[in-house]
Amino acid sequence: MKINDTVRFLNDVGGGKIVRLDGKTAYVEDQDGFERPVPTSELVVVQAGAPAHHHSYDRPLQVRSKLVEPDKPTMAPQPKPEPVVETPEGEVLNITLAFEPREIKHLNTTTFYSVLVNDSNYFLYITYASRADEDRGWTTQFHGIIEPNMQVNLNEFGHDDLNDITHIAVQYIAFKQGKQFALKNPALVTRRIDVTKFYKLHSFQSNEYFDNPVLAIDITRNDLPAKLLRIDSSALENSMRDRRAGRDNRQVSKPSQARQRRHDIVVQDLHIAELLDDTRGLSNSDMLRYQLDKFREVMNENRNNLGQKLVFIHGKGEGVLRKALLDELRRYWPQCEVQDASFQEYGFGATQVTIHRDERK
Repeated sequence: MKINDTVRFLNDVGGGKIVRLDGKTAYVEDQDGFERPVPTSELVVVQAGAPAHHHSYDRPLQVRSKLVEPDKPTMAPQPKPEPVVETPEGEVLNITLAFEPREIKHLNTTTFYSVLVNDSNYFLYITYASRADEDRGWTTQFHGIIEPNMQVNLNEFGHDDLNDITHIAVQYIAFKQGKQFALKNPALVTRRIDVTKFYKLHSFQSNEYFDNPVLAIDITRNDLPAKLLRIDSSALENSMRDRRAGRDNRQVSKPSQARQRRHDIVVQDLHIAELLDDTRGLSNSDMLRYQLDKFREVMNENRNNLGQKLVFIHGKGEGVLRKALLDELRRYWPQCEVQDASFQEYGFGATQVTIHRDERK
């Protein structure tokens, strides 16, 4: 480099003309007339110096040499995903949705995590949605792929959000990557959530997947999605007939016409084990409330079906559920005919209701 060379700065914007040199330092005069000391190693010559009387730096600079571009950062090699460690028991799907409080000792103020557990050798494409009682549509809370044998936080919510999750839905598709696998049926599981449980310490129980107490709901157990909370009355009757036949081989089959008439009867089993897959964390009053809700649902669905016979199977037990049903019928359905259901058909502990018109209206 020499005086009058036109230069550019390597590590800064701009340039100018070298007006003097002092060892390895060049004094560069920019177009505003200011001198700037710059190490010669940080300069690049773009035009050789002209005779002093030309004042070439007053003309627009013409770049004649290619500017040195800064080195581009090199991308670090991405680690290969670890292979899935498969187990024989992981060939069946076990999927659990759990609600875990951030602070179990402060249930009235804490927030909660929705956590999905994928206990299987399969990847799951998951959609998790919720809705309130009054909503017609669902709101997506999470969607994405969950790897095998993983727990994933789907979202976090507080007490102000509880009324928006009275119903939850989980959809999933199971698959493997880079290998052959047995197909699993896609599934949709919907569940109703009793949000009062989030205020009760005993609702949160220990679980095989969690160190802290959680409110857990089985989505799929041993490849079988959690059943919907509806009873197939004809299948229930057939199952009960089969059990009775096993107890008494002398029982004579009814004529087909009688069987057809029985199919006209709506049968609802109110045993809590038939309504819910998991009753952990529920008190007796919680379970009774749920059974009565199911009773009211069936009654309201059939209120305009005059002459329709409904059979509610409640069992003998201590008679608490039967008494609660009879109280409901006396108070809100006095026009209906109520009697014990056929012992031969339904065994002990069943009540039959026949829908009649309410003449009081």
